[in-house]
Amino acid sequence: MFIKYLIIKLVEKLFSVQETTNRDLGAPEQIILIQQHCKLYEVLTSIPLYRSLKQSFPGLRLCLIMPKINFPGKLKIKYADSVFVFSKIKLFNPAYILKLLKLLRRKYDVAIVPCETSFSHLSNFIARISDARTRIGIGHLNGRKNISTFLFDRRINIDWRNHPDSNVSERSLDILRPFGINTNNYRVELEIDENDLSYAEKFLTGFESEKEFIIGLNIGGKEVQCCWSLIKFCSLINKINDNYSANFYITGENTSINSINFIKKNINFSIRILIHKTISEIAAVISRSSVFISNDCEIMHIAGSTMTPQISVFGPTNPFNYAPVGANKYFIRKSELIDDVAVDDVYHLCELILQKKGS
Repeated sequence: MFIKYLIIKLVEKLFSVQETTNRDLGAPEQIILIQQHCKLYEVLTSIPLYRSLKQSFPGLRLCLIMPKINFPGKLKIKYADSVFVFSKIKLFNPAYILKLLKLLRRKYDVAIVPCETSFSHLSNFIARISDARTRIGIGHLNGRKNISTFLFDRRINIDWRNHPDSNVSERSLDILRPFGINTNNYRVELEIDENDLSYAEKFLTGFESEKEFIIGLNIGGKEVQCCWSLIKFCSLINKINDNYSANFYITGENTSINSINFIKKNINFSIRILIHKTISEIAAVISRSSVFISNDCEIMHIAGSTMTPQISVFGPTNPFNYAPVGANKYFIRKSELIDDVAVDDVYHLCELILQKKGS
């Protein structure tokens, strides 16, 4: 801790910039946004921020420094003109460092470091060494001081304690609202190209064509406490199958083969598996579905980027904060224990959606 304190003090002495309260950004033509410290859901729920920047400044070129994600392929974001995937491990590679420095030495008008949950001194430092005229970052977050805020000349204080139920997609704009940049459209969008749609068509050809509905279910998640029980998923699948003419597929974030086999053994019909695919391929398949049912995890946010009706099952986390936004996006939460959500709770909501689509 003492060593970290000394490093921060040394960096402050060498790289500190003067703060200004001016909130006029002019008409920026190039902006770099650094999110190497973020999780995938934080990147996805920042898409309203990217959109608002592009809408506020026509002709803007937006460069994103993104984290390495746990899905194959590249994350396709329609509002990004260029994307650089950051890797701490590669910082030992001189060629990689030169590539990063070349990116940072472009003449940016603004560098921005968003913050959802925790500060990243590395991201703050990357913004500082970029060749940007203006650097925007967090001063205080929920009463906590960012100890490397001296790296920014525009320091924004954010406090969500007075708005505990605000959604992360809305919160992503808070760092730019003081500059007059805002939106009422908090929907997440991902780019789906012809190859992704072609994959979805190929995947769906394996279904029985005479069945009316396509139902996707995400059974996985990184945290056990955010995963609805496999037994309840099986009961739900069987109950829907007994009452509706539907094809089913399951997907899952870090879903083990044991979980998949458990589902297969506890239903009395075939079900397709969608795992180890790119984010845009998953989104393309979900976009062709009648309804998608998910645990609270990253795939839930991928599904949130589509127009498909969606049911998200929550336990310990606040759904008002993290559930996807949209007219046909629903969530169910009973308590901090996700298995307090009953099979019938999800089934009856699914029933309403399917009846509406079938009418």
